[in-house]
Amino acid sequence: MSLLNAEILERANEWLSEPFDQATQDEVMRMVTDDTVSLAESFYKNLEFGTGGMRGVMGVGSNKINRYTLGKNTQGIANYMRQSFEGRKLKVAIAYDCRYNSNTLAKVVADVFSANDIEVYLFSDMRPTPELSFALKYLNCQCGIVLTASHNPPEYNGYKVYWEDGGQLVPPQDEEIIAEIDSLNYDAIRFDANENLIHLIDKEIDEAFIQSTIENAGFDTSKSAKENLKIVYTSLHGTSIKLIPETLSRAGYAQVSIVPEQAEPNGDFPTVKSPNPEEPEALTMALALAEKVGGDLVIGTDPDSDRLGVAVRDAHGKMILLNGNQTMVLMTHFLLEQWKKEGKINGKEFIGSTIVSTPMMLELASDFEVECKVGLTGFKWIAKMIKDFPELKFIGGGEESFGFMVGDAVRDKDAVSATLLICEIAAQAKSIGSSLFDELLKLYVKYGFYKEKLISITKKGIDGAREIKQMMIDLRENPLKGINGQRVVCIEDYQNATARNLISDEVEELNIPQSDVLIYYLEDGSKICARPSGTEPKIKFYFSVNAPLDKVENYQTVEIALDKKVNNIIKEMQLN
Repeated sequence: MSLLNAEILERANEWLSEPFDQATQDEVMRMVTDDTVSLAESFYKNLEFGTGGMRGVMGVGSNKINRYTLGKNTQGIANYMRQSFEGRKLKVAIAYDCRYNSNTLAKVVADVFSANDIEVYLFSDMRPTPELSFALKYLNCQCGIVLTASHNPPEYNGYKVYWEDGGQLVPPQDEEIIAEIDSLNYDAIRFDANENLIHLIDKEIDEAFIQSTIENAGFDTSKSAKENLKIVYTSLHGTSIKLIPETLSRAGYAQVSIVPEQAEPNGDFPTVKSPNPEEPEALTMALALAEKVGGDLVIGTDPDSDRLGVAVRDAHGKMILLNGNQTMVLMTHFLLEQWKKEGKINGKEFIGSTIVSTPMMLELASDFEVECKVGLTGFKWIAKMIKDFPELKFIGGGEESFGFMVGDAVRDKDAVSATLLICEIAAQAKSIGSSLFDELLKLYVKYGFYKEKLISITKKGIDGAREIKQMMIDLRENPLKGINGQRVVCIEDYQNATARNLISDEVEELNIPQSDVLIYYLEDGSKICARPSGTEPKIKFYFSVNAPLDKVENYQTVEIALDKKVNNIIKEMQLN
C-alpha cells in the first residue's frame, strides 16, 4: 500500500463517525467498498484556497464542497476574527449565486458564524458577487463570504472570502486563516445557529448598490445618445438579471433586449456548454438576437456577475467578441479621458493590471501620466493596491479574464458597473458616428496594435495535477532559449521572485508575492506566460504580441501578421 493510499484511508476513516451525519458516513463506506477511484478523488487532499477562493465539485469528502468542509472553513474564520478584532462587535455579510445548494450552503455558513456570536447579514436571495463586496463595506462588516463557483461547470460550487476593506483575502490574512482552519478538527465546528443574530438583507442594499454604480460608472452621456443605443444582454442563467436591467434602465438606456431563454437563473445552465462569457459559444443566442433587433453591442455576464463578455460590430458590420484585454483597454482609456477632462489627474492616480494582461495598459498610463501598478493574477491583488497606497486615487483596472473594476466602491471585478461603463462608451461613440470597434482601432494606431491569446489545457484529477506540476518544472529547469526565431531575452520566475536577463545574465529580485508563474520575454516584444489555474484543473498559457499600426485602414493586414506570429509560437511550443 502506498503512502498516498494510507493517507486517503486515514482521511476517509475520519468521516465514518460523528460529527458526520449518517448519510455522509454511508456514502464514504460505499466508496471504500465499491468505488476506490471516487474515494481517492474525494480524499486525496484537503480542498485548498486558490486565486479566487475555494472551488470544487460538490459531494462527500475532504476534497469536495460540502457542509463540513465549508463549516470547517467558517469555524476557522470565526476563530481568526475573534483574535484579529478583539473588543469589536463582529459582523459578516453572506451572499450566494444560482448554483445548486448555494442557498443551503450559505445558510450553513450563516449558522456557524451566528453560533460563534457573530452577527450575520445574509442576502434573502441570490445576488451578484460584486454586491457582496459593496454590502460588506456598506454594513461595516469585518468579513464577507459568497457561495459561488463563477463560470465553472454545474457540479462545482465555491467559497470566496472578503476582508473588511471589501477585497478578497490576501497575505498575511489568507495564510493565517488557512493555518487556523488546518489546526481544527471537524468536531470543533459549531453548527447550532443563533437565529437572533441572522438578519436577511435585500432591497436597501440593492438600492444603495445601484445608486453607487450609476455614480461611479455613469458619465456625461446625453439622453438621446443613451436612448439611441441598442443593447442585447444575457445573464447566462446567472445572478446579474437581479440588477443589470434595472441599473441600465435607471441610467437611461431604453433599448435593452434580454435573451429570454437565458434570463431565468438555473444552476444547470441548460442553454450553454459553459456559462463563461470568455467563450464565444456562450453568447450564441445573444448574437442571434442582436442580428434580429439590429443591436449595436452584446453583453453577457457569468453566473455570479463579476465577468462580462462584450461583442461589437466590426468595420464590416459583423458581430465579433472582444477579448478581456480589449475591453479593459477601452474602459481604462475612457476613464482616463473623463478624469483628464474633469481636471482630476495630478500625478497621484493609478490604474491597475496583472502580470498576464496586455502591456498596452502601461502605454495608457504613460500617456496620461498616471501610474500603472501590475500585480499577480486575481482582483484581490488590485484591491490590495488600493489598500496599500491610500495616498493614490484608483481610477480603474482589470485583467485579461474579462473582469474590470471601476473606482473603489467595489473591491473586486464587477460586471454590473463594467456593463454600464461599456454602454456609456458605446453610446458616446455612436453619437459621433463612431463605434466601440472604431475606438479600439484608434487606440491601436496611437499606442501600437497589441494582440493577445489564451490557451487553457485541462488536466483533471490526481494524475492531471501531477502533469501540470511537471509541465511547470520542465519550463523552469529546461528554459527555452529562443521561440519563433526570436531570442528569449528575459525570464521572470514568480515562484522564486527573480527576473533573469539572458543577454547579460543579470538577476533582479521581483518585489511581488511568490506565485507559480513563469514569463518569457522575446526580443521583438512578445510575451509568453505560463501558470496553473488557481481555481480550475488547468494550466494556462498567455501570449501577447504587438506591432505598429500606421492607420486604421491597415488593421486587417497587421492583425493577420500578429495572428500568424502567435500561432507559430504555439506550434513551436507544441501546445496545439
